[in-house]
Amino acid sequence: MATPQDATGQDQSEGAATQGHGGFSPLASSSELLSSLEDHPDVVSWINDILGISEEPSDVERSGALTELDRRVSHLVGTLEIASEDTSAQVDRLIEDISRSASRLTYDLHFMRESALSLQGTLHSVEGKSKSSLAADTDAALEKLHYLDLVKRNMEATREVLREAESWSTLESDVTSLLAEKSYEKAAERLSEASKSMAVFENTPEYDSRRTLMVSLQNQLEASLSSALVAAVNSQDVAVCRNYFSIFRNIQRESEFRNYYYGSRRGPLVEQWQSARLRDCDSDTAADSLSLTFPAFLPIFYQSFLSILQTERTSVPAIFPDPRPTLSALITSTLSALQPSFSERLEAMASYYGSTALVQLIAAYRATEDFANATDKIMEKVSYAAPVASGEQPATGHLRRRSSARMSMSMTRRTHRASISGTGALAPPALDWDQELFEPFVDFQVDYSRLETRYLDDALKSALSGGLRGRVDHARLLRERAVDVFGAAEEAVARCMAFTHGYGALGLIHALDRLFSDFADVSKVEILQRRSGQGGQSLAASASGEELLDLDYTAEDWADIQALLHFLEAVRALLDRIVALEGKLRSTLVQVSTTLRQLRNEPASVYLSGGSRGKLQLLMQSTLNSAELHELLNKVDPEPSSQPPSRGDAFLTPTPPTPDARRSPRTFALPHPSFVSAPSLLVGARNAVSELAKTCQQALQDTILSPLHKYLASYASSSLWSAPGDPKGKRGLTGGSALSEVQVPTFSLSPSSTMQHVAEGLLNLPRLFEVYADDDALAFSLETLPFLSAELLRGFAEPTPPAEGTLSSSGLSHTRRSPSLSLKAAPASTSASAVPTPALTPEAVSAAWLSSLGLSLVSRLTTEVLPRITKLTPAGAAQLASDLGYLSNIVMALNVESPELEKWREWVEIDDASGKEKFKEVRESLGSGEKEDSVVGTVARLRGWV
Repeated sequence: MATPQDATGQDQSEGAATQGHGGFSPLASSSELLSSLEDHPDVVSWINDILGISEEPSDVERSGALTELDRRVSHLVGTLEIASEDTSAQVDRLIEDISRSASRLTYDLHFMRESALSLQGTLHSVEGKSKSSLAADTDAALEKLHYLDLVKRNMEATREVLREAESWSTLESDVTSLLAEKSYEKAAERLSEASKSMAVFENTPEYDSRRTLMVSLQNQLEASLSSALVAAVNSQDVAVCRNYFSIFRNIQRESEFRNYYYGSRRGPLVEQWQSARLRDCDSDTAADSLSLTFPAFLPIFYQSFLSILQTERTSVPAIFPDPRPTLSALITSTLSALQPSFSERLEAMASYYGSTALVQLIAAYRATEDFANATDKIMEKVSYAAPVASGEQPATGHLRRRSSARMSMSMTRRTHRASISGTGALAPPALDWDQELFEPFVDFQVDYSRLETRYLDDALKSALSGGLRGRVDHARLLRERAVDVFGAAEEAVARCMAFTHGYGALGLIHALDRLFSDFADVSKVEILQRRSGQGGQSLAASASGEELLDLDYTAEDWADIQALLHFLEAVRALLDRIVALEGKLRSTLVQVSTTLRQLRNEPASVYLSGGSRGKLQLLMQSTLNSAELHELLNKVDPEPSSQPPSRGDAFLTPTPPTPDARRSPRTFALPHPSFVSAPSLLVGARNAVSELAKTCQQALQDTILSPLHKYLASYASSSLWSAPGDPKGKRGLTGGSALSEVQVPTFSLSPSSTMQHVAEGLLNLPRLFEVYADDDALAFSLETLPFLSAELLRGFAEPTPPAEGTLSSSGLSHTRRSPSLSLKAAPASTSASAVPTPALTPEAVSAAWLSSLGLSLVSRLTTEVLPRITKLTPAGAAQLASDLGYLSNIVMALNVESPELEKWREWVEIDDASGKEKFKEVRESLGSGEKEDSVVGTVARLRGWV
């Protein structure tokens, strides 16, 4: 397509190239230059032929050769540019012609349709006239010609059959003589030709006999070659193996050749596998210096396997036309030939190690991953090797051609590998060798949750090992054990990613939940069975002066209070570490979610992960890839289109961890919190820690209230309740009913000495808490304090200013204890963002504890102590009413309101006549199915109204 004005210059340049090439005849025009591209298998060989490159120049000629090569490349580039311009001009002309002709296309089609219809009518007319004018003798002549033509075709077919029969009659003698002469190639060709003619005898009586003869001759040829083939494979004679492969393929025995080849190459590996002495897989193998564990043996075995694959990387492409599938089949056949099988040895190993089997399984899995990655690199290199095909040049010519191509087009191959190189591919088709490799691990991966739970149970037993002797500091013991427990938990996250690549996240969370729950439960039992911690500084020693010497606590009580406060602080630190672990776990789950979402949206991306694609496919197809897993991942890392979760109505809410571990917000026992951006993962662990904190608080309260409990122990058996006498005179009431007349002050009677001691003990409690004003342990988990309601906590809370009410990672409220409890403000706010974060001051924390202590004491009095009174005389009822009224005034000073206490006081202070009448009215007012109030029934029984 060169223009006339360029012809002279082009001829001159090509003539110069002819002289420089030493006899190379250049193409006369750019059109011939481009047409010659079709005669070459790829662009690289075409460029090398045009440039005249045949072999690597010597060091002496390299400088001149490079100069000449540069001149040739410049000439070729100019020619290609001219051809490109000519092609572009020709395309423009074609587009212009098509544009002009398109407008007439409709008219031409309509004209052709009309002409076709007219021609159809004419043909019908001519056919009718010809039939009517056809003579009888003409019809007979045509019939005879048709008969003669049929006879001719049948005779030709008969001749072909006779030729095939003649060929088959000498087939056996020909093949036998060729085998005797060891002309195996000719014998294979003869059998291949005969096999092609088998279709002629199909559905004939001779087919079975000829088929039997064909198989017999093929077996003879195979038997003659088998020993030589095995010798060639063992000696790695590539040329002989390639020749034998062509012979076996000609006689349709390619699969047999591959079986010989695979069996010979895998023989040393199978022998190494069977002869291995593994003390954790074979029960009859003793543990000595010569025996190995299976995880230690596996890398050695894989290294031998890789050595064979490295050797086959160069041999297989020179023998087989499909090197990658062939190498894959070699791997799978080797794995399937192992005895005992890979799965059986994994099962034996898991049984041997018991609860610690997971670590050994991960070690074996990692060794298998390393082998898969190395094998995948070998597979990628094999994909760039040119397959051997019939009729190609010898191997030496191929090697020289490829060497010259690398010299001349190295940069281009690196840039456009997929478009220039015909032997390589960026994403070769997937094979199943890696699935065969990782399939034995799938059952254990599916069972990951149980394996991890057993391993963590064993780790917890190890952390809890060692009996509790003497006086134990439970706080220090909890912190020390937590180090081992959290170490095992963090290792569990790494094990989950290493063994299941995140697909076992659901099982991991269940295992961690159980670990921390069991750990908290064991600690709770120990607290319930505790003895006072040793080495704790007593409260009296830390108090100033003689301030608390009048409190009725023993030295054992002071030490117990101090130890329980330290333990509560340790529980707080335990929760902080759980929150931090949840943060790490959440980050890991976000990574897993991102990866799985990418694989779900782009399934082809699984093939870009190297040797891991097979194991990921197995995990994707396993039961680990469940709806529950994706629900968990979507909970941690919602889809971009998902709406943010709505706020719940919970009162106490967990908040994200803050830089200060001692002042970080914390909550318990709420599975669906509000005011948080990330949901809790270890809900069971948090609930267990909440119960542990509650147990510790209850134990602390029991210790604080122990002197008062001692006073109340004999309160019900006091003789005051059965004392005779008329209480009316003592009460100073005027005549008439006490309910209808104005009462004089209720406390005409002095409270009993027991109640006075109890009241004094309650009044001393604020002094006790002043000593712990700087102890943050009291502010921890206030929501689990006994008898303390959320409404009461909300009453203690002080709303902080809007600018300081929001907790962030950069700062906290200035109040020391305010972050210890996150409270939800009253739901009267117009917007969520305007709700201030309530806080608790140290005084509010002390008030909450005092209220809980007062409620605990009153509850014990009304539910355990008072019902044990056997009888109340009028004088005893008056004394009890005086005691309860006195106690009611005392506990009200501690922000305690007890309806049960007031009900007891109300019914006890009524005289017998009014009480009987009122009790009768209460009974008559009960509806069907309603139960009698326990306080009313108890008082009526004590006072003889029933």
